[in-house]
Amino acid sequence: MNKNIDIKEIIDFIKINLPKESQLNINLNIIEIGEWKNKAYYKFVDSTNANKQGSKWQFKDNIILEHPKYGTLILDILKDDQLGGIEFFKFI
Repeated sequence: MNKNIDIKEIIDFIKINLPKESQLNINLNIIEIGEWKNKAYYKFVDSTNANKQGSKWQFKDNIILEHPKYGTLILDILKDDQLGGIEFFKFI
C-alpha cells in the first residue's frame, strides 16, 4: 500500500486537469474516502459484481493523466461519471 500518497492531493490534481464543467469534476467535490486495494490501486467504489445489474461498479471509460511526481494515473470512470478508482501505473 502507498499510504504515503496523499489521495486528496491526487484528487486536487485531477480536478485541475479536467474541464471545470465536466460532471466528473463536479462529482469529485463530494467523493467519499476510499481504500488501497493493493500497492498500485486506490478504489473509491466497491467493485463486487462489477458491471452486473445492481452493482455500484458500472464501468464507462478510462482517463489517463500524467502526474509530475507519480507518473501515469489511470482513472476508472463509472457510468454515472463517478471516479471508481485510480491506478498508479508506476507501482504495478
